[in-house]
Amino acid sequence: MAEFEVLPSNRFILELSLDNSSQKVDGTFLECQGFQRTQEVIEICEVTSNKFGASNKGLPVRTKIPGNVKSGNITLRRCMSSSIVLWDWFQASHDDWGKQRRNLSLTIFHQKANFHGKSKLARFELTGAWPTNYKLADVSAFGSMLEVEEAEIAFEDFRRVKS
Repeated sequence: MAEFEVLPSNRFILELSLDNSSQKVDGTFLECQGFQRTQEVIEICEVTSNKFGASNKGLPVRTKIPGNVKSGNITLRRCMSSSIVLWDWFQASHDDWGKQRRNLSLTIFHQKANFHGKSKLARFELTGAWPTNYKLADVSAFGSMLEVEEAEIAFEDFRRVKS
């Protein structure tokens, strides 16, 4: 029987790990948007030798086949921390894009109700990734909100792997 567990959309954290990094975890995030992978549909129209109705024309038949696969960009958000790993990667990508395309993994952990640990729920591996956008929320000395750091990451491919 297949293992089945529902993954909640709250009480979790995301850990980002870049390949060839000296850090075990390069970032911890509270939100991720944009995980999307689509496959184009190519429609082919053929005319068969079968007769179509009362005419002498062949019967048109449409067949759909899979086309190119496309991945969207992801946007990661977190409360700003003292870590500058994301900023350094973004700046390095600006300076030398070709050398900064990295493979990375995003692991979703559930924060257990007793908070004595966390359990791994899902893991995704992204290839050919590089940051396209880095953003901070508006800063205000009068506000009571936490400062939010956001990074948009483009990638070529992703796959879900057994956690």
